This record gives sequence, C-alpha cells and structure tokens, in this order.
Amino acid sequence: PAFAKAYAESELEYQVARMLIKARLNRGFTQKYLARLLNTQQSVISRAEQAKTVPSLSFLKKAAKALDAKLEVTLS
Repeated sequence: PAFAKAYAESELEYQVARMLIKARLNRGFTQKYLARLLNTQQSVISRAEQAKTVPSLSFLKKAAKALDAKLEVTLS
C-alpha cells in the first residue's frame, strides 16, 4: 500500500521523465548535448530524466524548443 501511494504521487514526474528521454533519444541527442543547447549542466538533464526533480515549465519549454517538440499541458 505505501509503495502504491508513493508511485501514484510521483507518476506525473515519471511520465515527464519518460517523455523527455524519448524526445531526446529520437533526436539522437546525448544528455550533454541537450544540456549545452539549454545552457545548463548535464546533471540537470540527468536529474530531470530520473524524476529526481520536477522540471519547471520554463525548462520544459526550452527543452521542447531544443528538441523540436511540441509541449502540451492538459488539466482534466
């Protein structure tokens, strides 16, 4: 029960991480190269992809632009 609750509480972070990884790999970018495009460090990309941090909307917008991807936010 505790694991299920913890997973449910962090599901969104893992979804964002998976989408970021997929978009980066589809473009053939390394974490280091994406970090360079975003003017940040590779460790920032790594933490976002490991769902260790919640990326800001500003970060996600920049990442989407660098990855030539569309960023969509939905509330339902």
